[in-house]
Amino acid sequence: MAADAVLLIAFGGPTRAEEVRPFLANVLRGRPVPPERVEEVVRHYEAIGGRSPLRDLTFRQARQLEAMLAAAGPVLPVYVGMRSWEPYLADTLARMAADGRRRAVAVILSPHASEASRERYMEEVAAASAALGPRAPEVRYAGAWHTHPLFVTAVADAATAALVTLPAARRAAAALVFTAHSVPVAMAARSPYVAEVTASARAVAEQLGRTRWQVAYQSRSGSRRESWLEPDVNEALRALAAEGRRDVVVVPVGFVCDHVEVLYDLDVEARATARAAGLGFARASTVNDHPLFIRMLAEVVAAAAA
Repeated sequence: MAADAVLLIAFGGPTRAEEVRPFLANVLRGRPVPPERVEEVVRHYEAIGGRSPLRDLTFRQARQLEAMLAAAGPVLPVYVGMRSWEPYLADTLARMAADGRRRAVAVILSPHASEASRERYMEEVAAASAALGPRAPEVRYAGAWHTHPLFVTAVADAATAALVTLPAARRAAAALVFTAHSVPVAMAARSPYVAEVTASARAVAEQLGRTRWQVAYQSRSGSRRESWLEPDVNEALRALAAEGRRDVVVVPVGFVCDHVEVLYDLDVEARATARAAGLGFARASTVNDHPLFIRMLAEVVAAAAA
């Protein structure tokens, strides 16, 4: 039986200020996080306007994907389910079942595979499907797309747009730093995460004609007693300044929507680190609803639906 729906899967985020603390409580449930750390993250949200644009951007991606599928085929309705906030995956799957959907192609909106960015989402879908029983739509996952030419070109476009904000005479020498969410070293060792992040970065750098580039990690959130992927982006920026580099373009290749870990961790924190180190700083947008990214989603959905 052919697919009759698409399910876009994302992390979720608070849509207004009063949702921030409940959202964080949901995300951190079962983890021994000190209250002062929670309040620190609340301040991060306050610094970017008290909400995350992730939900709005994901629904924009869904609407544009649905329109592109309607124009080019296969014609499929696109649903959105979130792991950590509304609309929760369980509620979305129940709605799909009520709508009579039997077989869905799912796209997890994280380019690179790890336990945190892939398996936990799949476990959430499996649990929601088990709760629905035989009414649950069968879910088939789209294949890997971290080096899909359309994704690579969309990221390269964003990097170019950031690069041209630097003084023209300094663009060629600007450092290129690709970032992705840090995860524990032990978790990374059990997955292709580092290899996939590196492959995405290399593909974008090649398209930009850049031979000098590096990967750094950001948004570490775990215990200091545990080893996480490094270098942290802030340390990478300080090292570039110490080498005598004058400018840096930071490209968040590990994220497909602007949200707190881009809008605060890069635009506020990393930018301040660069300023203190004397580095010119430009941040590439995430792909958001870039037309080439939407076209890529349509291609991977069509391939999985066939």
